[in-house]
Parts: sequence; structure tokens; C-alpha cells
Amino acid sequence: MPAIIVDRLSKSFDYYKKEAGLSHSFRNLFYRKPLRKDAVTEISFRVEEAEMVGFLGPNGAGKTTTLKMLTGILHPTAGEASVLGYVPWERRKAFKKQFAIVMGQKSQLWWDLPANESLMLNKCIYEIEDRSFGRIVGELSELLDVRDLLSVQVRRLSLGERMKLELIAALLHEPKVLFLDEPTIGLDLLSQRKIREFLKTLNRERRTTVLLTSHNMNDIVDLCKRTVIINGGKVIYDGDLAKVNGWLDQRKIVRVSLAEPVERRRLEAYGIVRSVEDVEAVLEVEKTFVKEQAKRILDDLPVVDFTIEDVSIEEGIAQLYRNGGEENESAPEIRQDVRHGVYALDGVPD
Repeated sequence: MPAIIVDRLSKSFDYYKKEAGLSHSFRNLFYRKPLRKDAVTEISFRVEEAEMVGFLGPNGAGKTTTLKMLTGILHPTAGEASVLGYVPWERRKAFKKQFAIVMGQKSQLWWDLPANESLMLNKCIYEIEDRSFGRIVGELSELLDVRDLLSVQVRRLSLGERMKLELIAALLHEPKVLFLDEPTIGLDLLSQRKIREFLKTLNRERRTTVLLTSHNMNDIVDLCKRTVIINGGKVIYDGDLAKVNGWLDQRKIVRVSLAEPVERRRLEAYGIVRSVEDVEAVLEVEKTFVKEQAKRILDDLPVVDFTIEDVSIEEGIAQLYRNGGEENESAPEIRQDVRHGVYALDGVPD
């Protein structure tokens, strides 16, 4: 049974527009023009037990709104969803004990108290036994290397140290589903790596289901085999992260180091010139012609070094964001499997 089921879930917000100035403030007392923002529009997907899924989209795409509905913080305008068999917005006590959410820009730790005081409060809220509490705190603080920080005032900790303790606070009750919203935002590379290794261990040993949103592609590539991408409140891709570029852009990147500078006009004969700096050039070549063009480059130019790379995943996803899920000639049709409520891509093997 899937841990998370989302079926045509939608959320709209009503608001009013107000111009700046005192006269407009008085006018709004008697007349306000109502407006509506569709934050999420009939999105559907499933997440299996113990799966780690990246949930991506540009700013304002509806990612955080979706997470808030799946955790019961917001009530949807339309559609259905279930997490571990529960309807999230019914907010049943049994459901609250089986999930956790960590938001990189919000804290559940008390700023002026040491972290262990906040952990003790969570222990009481989730009715955790003393023995289990001691074991869980000990294991998690050891894995995250923060045992010596538990008694330090939270305001005196670095951002990375606070995020590690936020994870411990969220995992005290050993949730089966973990929602992560930008968990590594603002962290240094070492802290990001430590948190990713911790999440891998958590998923492997405890089979915790993870739905992760992040603008840090290292988080997604390192942790998630599958990704759900939304834009404008709609699902535009659901599938293997590595396949994004397979259908989106049938091109290769050719990097060439030359013995001497070559004019840009001459390089244009071998592909689209992305950049030329002194003796370094980057070309974009159609995948079907890459062998032919590579041979021509090696035969015609004073090549010192030569590499062929795939278009980066970041570029593929950025192109998806720009397209916004609209139909285009190079992209296969996005279809929805009505039986399972899951989007897929025609022409891409499962």
C-alpha cells in the first residue's frame, strides 16, 4: 500500500488587491475587488513505503502548499489525499504520531533554551517513554555528531547545528513519513553532506518514507531516484530523475581545450557555441551527430583535451520550469494514468 496518495488535489486562496496610499485605503473600506490564486491545481501522485521522492518546482509552484495539505496544516479546496491511510486535514491523534515535517526556514526549537529542553517538551507531547526517549536521542545525536550541543542554548548554535537538532526533534517519535522542506538551505557543504548521509541511513535502516523539496540539486540527485516536478500548481513530470534530459533535450555538451585560440565563427561549424574563453570552448551538439562532429573536431582543430558530457540535470529541470508543462514539439505528451492517479511521459520507458 502506498504511504502517500494524492488524487486531484487543489488549493485556492482568496485575497484582495490594494493600491498604495491613504485614498486607496479609504476606498477599500467600502469596496474591495476579490481575487483568487490557484496555488495547486488537481495534482496527483503516489509515494510508496520507504521511497525517497524529490518534490521540485520553482518558487511559487505550490510545493510548500502541497506539503501543508499533506500534513493537515491546510484544508484543500478540492481533491483527496491520504497519508498512511489517514486523511491529513482530519488531524487525528494517531496520524500526528506517524509523520513529521521539517521546514528549513522555520524552527520548532525554543530559541532561548538549550535543545534538550525542547526535546523534553516533544517527548511529553508525543507521550514517549523515558527509555525510548533516551535511546532515540542517543542514537540520533551520535549519527549527527551533536551530542555535545544538546545542552547549548539554541541561539548560540550555527545554522547547520540547529538543523541537525531540528531533525532530532522531528524524529523523536520515530515517524513513518518525513516531509522535508528545504532542509539544507543556507548550510555549508559539510553540513549538507552530513544531513544527506543521515537521511540515507534513516531510510535504509528504518524504512522511513521521505518527500523532499529542495532547490539544492545535490540533495535531490544524492537522495532521490524519482522526482515529481510541479509548476504553476500542476504536475509536469513524474518519473526517474535521470530521464529528464533523455526526452527533453537530445543533445551533448562537448568541452574542448585547444593548443591555440580558434575563432568563434570557425567553431560554429561543429555545433552551437556556448562559450569561448581563450583556448577553452564549450559546444552543444545534437546527440545523433556527436560521433561525426567529434571526429571532425579532432581532425580539424588543434585539440589538447576533449570531453563529451550529458546536459546537466539542472538544465533539464530549468527547461521544464520555463516550459511550465506546456506542449512543445521536442517534448512527449504528458499523460495521466487515471487508475493510479500518476503522471507519466509518453515515449519514455518506465
